[in-house]
Amino acid sequence: MLKQSLNFKLLQKLSPQQIQLMKLIQLPTQAFEQKLKQELEENPALDSGKENTDEFEDHQNDEYDDSGNENISTEDINIDEYLSDDEVPSYKTHANNYSSDDDEKSIPYASGTSFTQHLTTQMNTYRLSENEEIITDFLIGSIDDSGYIRRDLIDILDDLAFTQNIFTTIEELERLLNLVQQLDPAGVGARNLKECLILQLKRKTEKPSRLLAIDILENSFEHFAKKHYKKLLQKHHISEEQLKEAIQQIEKLNPKPGGSYVGNNKIAEQIVPDFTIRIVEGELELTLNSRNAPELHISREYNDLLLGYKDSKEKSKSQKEAIQFIKQKLDSAKWFIDAIKQRQQTLLLNMNAIMLHQKEYFLTGDERKLKPMILKDIADVINMDVSTVSRVANSKYVNTPYGTKLIKEFFSESMKNDQGEDVSTREIKNILATVISNENKKKPLTDDKLSILLKEKGYPIARRTVAKYREQLDIPVARLRKEI
Repeated sequence: MLKQSLNFKLLQKLSPQQIQLMKLIQLPTQAFEQKLKQELEENPALDSGKENTDEFEDHQNDEYDDSGNENISTEDINIDEYLSDDEVPSYKTHANNYSSDDDEKSIPYASGTSFTQHLTTQMNTYRLSENEEIITDFLIGSIDDSGYIRRDLIDILDDLAFTQNIFTTIEELERLLNLVQQLDPAGVGARNLKECLILQLKRKTEKPSRLLAIDILENSFEHFAKKHYKKLLQKHHISEEQLKEAIQQIEKLNPKPGGSYVGNNKIAEQIVPDFTIRIVEGELELTLNSRNAPELHISREYNDLLLGYKDSKEKSKSQKEAIQFIKQKLDSAKWFIDAIKQRQQTLLLNMNAIMLHQKEYFLTGDERKLKPMILKDIADVINMDVSTVSRVANSKYVNTPYGTKLIKEFFSESMKNDQGEDVSTREIKNILATVISNENKKKPLTDDKLSILLKEKGYPIARRTVAKYREQLDIPVARLRKEI
């Protein structure tokens, strides 16, 4: 039996402009500059820099009567609406609270050839048959950014047959892979960490500790990885000093040989702070990077076109259609200018609330002064959505007297100490990291012992919570922190 029912739902839908504004807010300074450049290139009605527009002031209050062109069926356009708002000489989007750091350098790019090209160039020095060249090129193409071949040789064998029409054997693949593994950097083309480390050790100068290190990796890799040092001493019949020297050899190796190659054409990251916080006469001063505050206005050429249309006595249909196009571009330019102003206001509002919440930290630099703070705390203060605060916190940096920081680092949950006071989980993590760094590495502290030590310091935290914080700090378990 079919039933009809009427349901009411309250839905909030964002307009395309609101979505674009959210995306603008999320952009860090460098990405924002790229977006600004793109917009200036795509919209000829938008112009940057300050121009003398006094000549347009006389037209701001004029009225235009288009009644003599009734034969044109397109809608009437109020020219003054576009001349009076955006070409005021004093119109600009920047204010007095932006830092004077216009000389920020552009993003540096790593120069040179790609990692793959670097390997291929080396391989060209070998005398190979046509089929061998195809296979070695395929093997090099299978190497990832870290320098490893993660795929099984049987899969590469099948791909060569299907895509290159090359039929070979696993033995031939192994032989040519060994050739690829002779290329620089040492360790490239390895199929796992064990093979990568051994390849590097085999290129080092002859030393007893080097030979022992190779023996340990080849025959006792599991014991080494799990730091079962007693088992290594017994199995290889060596002293602690010999084991220590062998491990030192291994620790000097690069587990990601591909990552060390600077010619891989990846952008060399350069952080440009979006905000600056200074201490001036004992008070905090917040400024927004001036690169976030460009001067934008409607282009002179578009104003000339509008004035020409306004002053002309006879108006053709083609003229009016052209003005319709201009109107669309002007609407887009006006919205973009307004969106930039909203972006600036939103960024400053968010960062100012964060700065005031963490005032003690910004005045002292003492991370123990960081208060518990979640996104909702700031959202409630500035009366904005949590998602807006998240967009600012996750993608923006602030330059402080204590270094450049990612804003989201100032956010943390709260816990109660033994005095019943709220403390930041960041503070607890710092104490945990300090305790671990000062431990006896021959007998590292287990999570249970760490939990007991933290309780003694006034932080009653369960073992599972200690384990969670330790993992968030990228600190391995006690067994893997053990040293000889």
